[in-house]
Amino acid sequence: MTNKSYNSAYELFFGSLSNPNRLEIINTLRTKSMCVTEVCEKTGFEQTMVSHNLKRLEKCGMVFVEQKGKHRYYSVNKKTITPLLSLIDAHMKKYCCKIVGGTQ
Repeated sequence: MTNKSYNSAYELFFGSLSNPNRLEIINTLRTKSMCVTEVCEKTGFEQTMVSHNLKRLEKCGMVFVEQKGKHRYYSVNKKTITPLLSLIDAHMKKYCCKIVGGTQ
């Protein structure tokens, strides 16, 4: 993998996590699989925006999709993304809680 493609992969991955809407969708899916309609209800986002962002998250392997009847159910990648989010949570709790809480 060249440096340029390596950097592009990082940009795609971290760009996906840094988008507030995609991050909210990921956090919404942390506890259970949901179809687009359920994600829209939980987040208040419009269906087209949720679908567009889920496609990007699926492309990065952050979420998986499973067809059940007429609905597609999305879930967070429990093998890699769930542990990563747990590490980020622990890091934030230890190092960023003052910033997150607004008391620097």
